[in-house]
Amino acid sequence: MTKWDREYIKLCKKILVEGKEVENRTGINTIKIPSYHLHFNLQEEFPVLTTKQLYFRQAILEMLWIYQAQSNDVRWLQERDVHIWDEWQIDSEGYWKAYQRVLEDGKIVTKEVIKQFDKKYAYTIGTAYGYIVNKFKLIDKLINTIKNNPNDRRMLMSLWQDEYLDTAVLPSCVWSSEWDVTDGKLNMWVHQRSCDVPLGLPFNITQYAVLLSLIAHVCDLKPGTIDWSIKDAHIYVNQVEGIKEQIKRYETLEDIKAPKLWINPNIKDFYKFDNSKECKDIKILEYKHHGPIKFKISQ
Repeated sequence: MTKWDREYIKLCKKILVEGKEVENRTGINTIKIPSYHLHFNLQEEFPVLTTKQLYFRQAILEMLWIYQAQSNDVRWLQERDVHIWDEWQIDSEGYWKAYQRVLEDGKIVTKEVIKQFDKKYAYTIGTAYGYIVNKFKLIDKLINTIKNNPNDRRMLMSLWQDEYLDTAVLPSCVWSSEWDVTDGKLNMWVHQRSCDVPLGLPFNITQYAVLLSLIAHVCDLKPGTIDWSIKDAHIYVNQVEGIKEQIKRYETLEDIKAPKLWINPNIKDFYKFDNSKECKDIKILEYKHHGPIKFKISQ
């Protein structure tokens, strides 16, 4: 299997063996470990899991929604047949509802949580992700610094802005990235405050590997390394059987080589990469996998 498959299965086994079962706001317990670290070298392998099918078109478009379109409007994704954020969309009247575990009168209870937002945030996820990228011009500042001052040690993007947390449906899980240029390669360190390992992590790793590769491409650099730090790496208890199936595949099925990333060489502006449903300028080539595994979403 790929190096990424090996490291991913190693993490899953560690959680199942060493993790502690805990309650959380969703009402579905998780098995968690407090922290974990991953390292990738994009010169050696482009990270896409093969032990289960990764829907990379959706993953890439979600990343472009955040960092290129810089949007919080869920309809942008839906128009492209991407439904990752449907459950977190504020309705037409400015309400978002979900059943969650909350602290009430000194006790943890499960109840319907209703959040009211200004109607101007209808159909969005509020002031999170792409909203923050746009407001603070994070991508523009990053690319400008990489091109004009590549030795700068303050190249970072933070999606965690205290002022905007109360008006966000879900504060950013992958919340910051730090960047540097070394020996002609663009490198990145990513911080994730909470990690749904079965559902979120495979998407996130491939997304940020694409983001790094795109920015390196438009800055005439090579993609280098990604370091990924996780706080609270967890598997929901209703995901355990699916993860066991993925582990079994890793241990019993034939090896599959890592796929390759193709970027349209004629595009030199980050904002010019096609973000239509077809995502024409960014492709994952030679992708073979062992089929999908369904995991439930917890809100």
